[in-house]
Amino acid sequence: MKKAKKEFIVRHGVARAGKEDARIAPDALLINECESPLAWLARRKDANGRPMIDAAQFAAGERLRADFTRAAMTPRIGANLSSPVAHGRRGGGDSGMHFSDLVLAAKERLDLALDAAGPEFSGLLLDVCCFLKGLETVEYERGWPRRTSKIVLGLALDRLARHYGLAAKITGKRSPLRSWQADDARPTMDAYRE
Repeated sequence: MKKAKKEFIVRHGVARAGKEDARIAPDALLINECESPLAWLARRKDANGRPMIDAAQFAAGERLRADFTRAAMTPRIGANLSSPVAHGRRGGGDSGMHFSDLVLAAKERLDLALDAAGPEFSGLLLDVCCFLKGLETVEYERGWPRRTSKIVLGLALDRLARHYGLAAKITGKRSPLRSWQADDARPTMDAYRE
């Protein structure tokens, strides 16, 4: 049995999570490197020898995908045998009561992340990170020129990494200073006078 399992794992590109992946996603024991377009981009090098997406971008995309999965947004292929049987009419009004707090929290995090990415990037992030569409498929569906999706995806992942606060953690750069004050507050010059 162990030999068959090992052959399956090797044949289908499934591997144990490495140290970097285990740090980013500690609950992942096995990962399928062929499944995710982000993993493909993280493994490939550009002309200068750098990965096509950096660790912060990869972590942000995987975090979005995890929230998408936890929010139960993935399309179902068959029947949902885990949900209770509905009484009364189909599609009754109380169907939202069966969601757990974890599902609702993941949905809220997903909405906040997509809002932070903006309408320009949210569809692309959903397609690539969550629905696992390849870059060529995205370019074809959107009518984009070849090789533009890598650039746009990089910008979208940068914005997502900034939202999650991952850019500063992984790259070591500080996030910009922020000021917390009332909307009508104005700075005074009294402190600078001698």
